Amino acid sequence: MLLQEYWKHDEFRHPQEEIIKAVLAKKDVIALLPTGGGKSICFQIPSLLSKGVCLVISPLIALMQDQVNNLKKKGIKALVLTSKLTESEIIIAFDNLRYGHIKFLYLSPEKLQSEFIQSKIKQLSIHLIAVDEAHCISEWGHDFRPSYLKIAILRKLKPNANIIALTATATAKVKLDIVANLMLKNPIYFQKSLQREHLAYQVFKTEDIFNKLKRILIKINKPSIVYVNSRKQTKEISAYLNKNNFKSTYYNGGLSIEEKELAFNNWLSEKTKTMVATNAFGMGIDKENVAVVIHLDIPNSIENYMQEAGRAGRNNKKAFSVILYNENTVHNFNKRARKSIIEIDYLKKIYLLLNQHLKIALGELLENKYPFNLQEFNSKYNLDILKTYNAIKLLEKEGILIFNQNYYRKSNVQFCTSNNTVLNYINKHYKYKPIIQLLLRSYGGIFENKTEINEYFLAKKLKMSKLKTVTQLKHLRFEKILDYELQSVQSSLVFLVMREDEKTIYKISKNVKKHNSQKKEKTKSIIKYIFDNQTCRNKQLLSYFNETAIKNCGICEVCLAQKKTHLDLKDIAKKINLIVSKNKKLDAKEIVILLDEKEEFILKTLQLMLEKKWLNLNSENKYEQR
Repeated sequence: MLLQEYWKHDEFRHPQEEIIKAVLAKKDVIALLPTGGGKSICFQIPSLLSKGVCLVISPLIALMQDQVNNLKKKGIKALVLTSKLTESEIIIAFDNLRYGHIKFLYLSPEKLQSEFIQSKIKQLSIHLIAVDEAHCISEWGHDFRPSYLKIAILRKLKPNANIIALTATATAKVKLDIVANLMLKNPIYFQKSLQREHLAYQVFKTEDIFNKLKRILIKINKPSIVYVNSRKQTKEISAYLNKNNFKSTYYNGGLSIEEKELAFNNWLSEKTKTMVATNAFGMGIDKENVAVVIHLDIPNSIENYMQEAGRAGRNNKKAFSVILYNENTVHNFNKRARKSIIEIDYLKKIYLLLNQHLKIALGELLENKYPFNLQEFNSKYNLDILKTYNAIKLLEKEGILIFNQNYYRKSNVQFCTSNNTVLNYINKHYKYKPIIQLLLRSYGGIFENKTEINEYFLAKKLKMSKLKTVTQLKHLRFEKILDYELQSVQSSLVFLVMREDEKTIYKISKNVKKHNSQKKEKTKSIIKYIFDNQTCRNKQLLSYFNETAIKNCGICEVCLAQKKTHLDLKDIAKKINLIVSKNKKLDAKEIVILLDEKEEFILKTLQLMLEKKWLNLNSENKYEQR
């Protein structure tokens, strides 16, 4: 049996076996399995039982590489196409796929857009197409990627291959989008309950979030993930935790590949138990013994939250997913949510400014890759960077342009000589005094460590151009006063349509309004979840995904509070019973006066005691023993 031979399991988890049978029967399948629910087996086993290649579309290189490595360890031939491969290497890879008995080809949806790759895929004997993280194909999904909409080209390239779409979370609207956008033919649905019996969802309002965070980490004392919304926070909070004797590291999209790997491996090996991260630390994170996931910022949506929360407790032991919030947290969330709503007028403004900034003429379409620095663009036109970023991403989503974000290391400097030498240099070279003094004032530890700098900030303070600032820094490097590493271009823009200004935006205005409506709806849903402290957390989350929970989970903070209240009412019932037995007959007001308890609890207990027939209420509206 393949399951035992390769995966060392004696039996399938429900509903893996049923999914595998449907795939082998050449049916299109949508499989919704919770995070850590064994999705990959659902396409890997039927592929091993079939002739030809299984093509796997996945959004993350790291996730694909991890799966390929795991397959190779089992003695199964698989490969992943990355941007590191040259054209000649890709040709060799496809030859191996055709003649070398390789069973799995992994590639990103972006890589699939290449006509060269498409021509090579057409030559392969592909029996199954697996689309991982399929929610990315829907604008209602929590991680929509425009490139996923192009996956349907595979229906044309390989009409006889069946498709399996896999994801952990999908609302009814997302499911419909998966079917439509992948052109699935009468798909069979498999959906395992999102219920996680061992995972306690909890929300706490606290004025001192950092203190609460420390208390949780002390109490749990096991591997943990702390999610925040900005790169700056990851670094600052990790430093704060390390200062307070919690071994932590941080992870965000701005780190180099080497830095990400080091942070991940230190956390995986538990050299550092706590990972502080943005949602860049996401898909493919599979560490079984994560005991708690803590959100210090409100997640962007319930879908986001469920994905991130689901990284805790994969070993089926008690685990926690905690959101900490206060009025400031809610204010920041609402502010961020407002900036994600891009009105037509603002979108039009950004589109016009981009064309102006890049000197693109009206009616012109040059399929050039324009070097583009978002920070410089915002500084030039005095724009809000988050709102502008969201506007550009929306233009990308609507097929107006491609925004390639290749984050490289930021510029950094370090003085490579002594403090006295620097002071002597200033006295002899007065021209460089302002920039040296500004560096010393603005960045601490600049003699001891390489320190990230922002040339735009320096130029603004010095009241000179960025070019002149960079020139001075390069001169100081030449003079061996400091080491200076210049930042590479962060991103590029490619325009996909002719510049038509208002006409361009008018064509997409209906979609933009729909997009804004969806954003607002998701914002309302997560805020409602945060503030509803009367309904079982598990019930709320399942309800959002159209799943009904018959009973309360019993382990969220809402259920625990209700249990405590029930115990409190039992104690009050004993006290009521005692004073009624002494006084024979008492009305509700008299009982409230005699008991040192909250009035609402006393009245609730009296109601309960009548229902349980522990007391009688006579014609005078007085309580007496039965």
